[in-house]
Amino acid sequence: MAGGPRLTQRQVQTAFRLRAEGVFLKDIAHQIDCDISCVSLVVRARRTSVGVSEYWTPRVGRLSVTEREQILSGLARAESLNSIARSLRRSPSTVSREVKANGGREHYSVWGSHHRAQDQTRRPKPAKLCRGPLLNEVSKRLGQLWSPREISQRLRLDYPDDPEMRVSHETIYQSLYVQGRGELRRELARCLRSGRTHRKTQSGTRAGRVTDMVMISDRPAEVEDRAVPGHWEGDLILGAGGRSAVGTLVERTTRLTLLLHLPDGRTAVDVEKAMRKAVRTLPKELSRSITWDQGVEMCRHLEFTFKTGIPIYFCNPHSPWQRGSNENTNGLLRQYMPKGTDLSKHSAADLRKFQRSLNGRPRETLAYMTPLEKFTELVALTS
Repeated sequence: MAGGPRLTQRQVQTAFRLRAEGVFLKDIAHQIDCDISCVSLVVRARRTSVGVSEYWTPRVGRLSVTEREQILSGLARAESLNSIARSLRRSPSTVSREVKANGGREHYSVWGSHHRAQDQTRRPKPAKLCRGPLLNEVSKRLGQLWSPREISQRLRLDYPDDPEMRVSHETIYQSLYVQGRGELRRELARCLRSGRTHRKTQSGTRAGRVTDMVMISDRPAEVEDRAVPGHWEGDLILGAGGRSAVGTLVERTTRLTLLLHLPDGRTAVDVEKAMRKAVRTLPKELSRSITWDQGVEMCRHLEFTFKTGIPIYFCNPHSPWQRGSNENTNGLLRQYMPKGTDLSKHSAADLRKFQRSLNGRPRETLAYMTPLEKFTELVALTS
């Protein structure tokens, strides 16, 4: 081409398009008004310099080479993107994305765009979680028992200006479940709440019964919308055979969790004593009420209310959703204290460690702030 006539960009792209459609070189030369040898050199040079097929046809619904040529012609005439889209019977957003992703108005190229589209359809694609800082961050946070959704959303907060540090929770799950022997090691799947290496539905509820109850229907209306902090939900999580237990208290507004150490058992006396110890450190404004199920461990609820001034309200039978925050938190705690294990082996120091870890995990319902951050914010407002 160095010593011969030079083709315009429009001629070159028309030549590529016609060749992709199977048109003979001599007919291409006639249509673009040049010598057949020139067309041959251009097409051959393109085929050897670009490692993709010139004959690729996008599937139905994708932009074709002809449509891309029409886009280029419209840009050359300084038409608006909306006008080009109407002439193609395409959505304006489709044309806008196409132009923006391929050099903009000034540098848009038909065949550059077409080859880029072909490259994007190739399978399998390299995994996003293959190496580098993103993999390290995801692995570290899985090791801290964060869920894939917590990791995904928190990365957006921690790296707001770095699109390379973005990954969807589904990509993390796929890397664990499908690529478990790859970069995200299979043992990291054990860090998920379920501890499973494949998806499986979950179910299971528990309810108890106690007398002299004030029912949840008598609870103040301010509790429902979570606008007023200081209302808690409580329950026990049980160890193997029900022979050991740990108490949980979850603040409804911030999801802050307090764990109750029950080394001597889960009698009403033990639970009432542990609850009083836990709430003793709370500001008065943040200890307004507790909602519990109808378990016999709450037989001393009147004595607890008399000593602390904190009323206890009871859920209806078989209605765990009335303590939704607590139920969800108990599910998270099973990562630290799995079902079927002896919970008495966990010391008070162990429970404080679990508590710190859980309160340092971002929550979707808090816009991926952590419970501790949200609780600290409320304490500052009430002081």
